Amino acid sequence: MSNAAQLIATEQRLGAHNYKPLDVVLSRGQGVHVWDTDGKRYLDCLSAYSAVNQGHCHPKILSALTEQASKLTLTSRAFRNDQLALFYEEVAALTGSHKVLPMNSGAEAVETAIKAVRKWGYETKGVLENNAEIIVCGGNFHGRTLSVISFSTDPDARQGFGPFTPGFRVVPFGDAEAFAMAISANTVAALIEPIQGEAGVIIPPVGYFERVRELCTAHNITLILDEIQTGLGRTGKLLAEEHEGIEADVTLVGKALSGGFYPVSAVLSNSEVLGVLKPGQHGSTFGGNPLACAVARAALKVLVEEDMIGNAERMGAYFLEGLRQIRSNVVKDVRGRGLMLAVELVPEAGGARSYCYALKDRGLLAKDTHENTIRLAPPLVIEKDQIDWALQQIEAVLVAA
Repeated sequence: MSNAAQLIATEQRLGAHNYKPLDVVLSRGQGVHVWDTDGKRYLDCLSAYSAVNQGHCHPKILSALTEQASKLTLTSRAFRNDQLALFYEEVAALTGSHKVLPMNSGAEAVETAIKAVRKWGYETKGVLENNAEIIVCGGNFHGRTLSVISFSTDPDARQGFGPFTPGFRVVPFGDAEAFAMAISANTVAALIEPIQGEAGVIIPPVGYFERVRELCTAHNITLILDEIQTGLGRTGKLLAEEHEGIEADVTLVGKALSGGFYPVSAVLSNSEVLGVLKPGQHGSTFGGNPLACAVARAALKVLVEEDMIGNAERMGAYFLEGLRQIRSNVVKDVRGRGLMLAVELVPEAGGARSYCYALKDRGLLAKDTHENTIRLAPPLVIEKDQIDWALQQIEAVLVAA
């Protein structure tokens, strides 16, 4: 049995089976490439679900990590550290935020926003205690905590995990009139992804977010945009909201906030919403730790200084056009924004997973989602010749079907 086979067998024997990864065992990464335990190189077209926007093992982020790790890693928030204020200052300046609350994972950021906006609803908007409602969208993915799956429309996420947290109204994504109909006197917030990634890179109709923003403003509703996957350059803008010409009241970021080196997330807010939190009402031992802050500062710096956002816009348009040139009977739709792309297959194709395995065999790693969709999201440092190579592999697999 090969080393890879042994590692896979051990995972199967000892690990919980809550994931179904492709059977490739990776041991090294650099830029847009990763290598398996046998030394085979792959082009990474998932970027750890956009956590590795800056590319694998970016040297400047690595340097910040090792330098900070040799000095101070964790103090808890019982004491102050010399990296937190600098992180606040830099992320606020970059995003135009007034308040920042750092956490560790994207799901924690979502939970934090839900807590804060409910409290804001009771203390500021005047909603009766325990009556707050948040509007969410069908097809959403905001994590896998109990409160989050309470408003998921994915049966796999929900089955067997009830009873669920109340206080959410689900409306169809992209339907502004349905959104308007769901508003009540108890509505404190709307929680929406600018583009639904896990659902298969679903892009809303033109004008949808403009209308949602108008409705939220008119009804004193906090608009929360989950930019954990779409934010920090992935769509060719710093934040995906920029494509819509709007500003959220609360923005959630994570994943690429650390360039893949460390779990870091943050709630970016106006002063009003996060201002309701008082000492003892919310927190995290690791949230805002000096190592996380130093890594995040470096990750944001290279994103801007190395024009990764501009590259995502240019290379994304090039990649999308190349995908649209592929002629195959199994392709139903090709869509995307920036380097957040998807190839949806016809149901008769038999599911996207087998195509992802075929791509793996050709040295390209992508991930199937919602059965029939191949999702493509390479690091933002990808170059034109690498996209040309990827298009050759994708075309070969889709045309051979």
